[in-house]
Amino acid sequence: MQLERQFAGPLQDTVVQRLRDPVDGTICYLYLPISVSHSPTTATGFVQYGPNVIGSINCMPGAPAVAAPAKRQ
Repeated sequence: MQLERQFAGPLQDTVVQRLRDPVDGTICYLYLPISVSHSPTTATGFVQYGPNVIGSINCMPGAPAVAAPAKRQ
């Protein structure tokens, strides 16, 4: 998947990303938080993320990239 575009999301600290598969042309839209809360860092360096209801993915088939037809002479 290749990132094509990124848009501001409808809620604060969210983004919508458009990705395309260069092989089969599938297009996916990701709705993501860019800032999430978590617990304080533990002694081992890990954090625990709380529940997050923001975030989704939606994919649909797209037209694959097609080479231009050769010109007839």
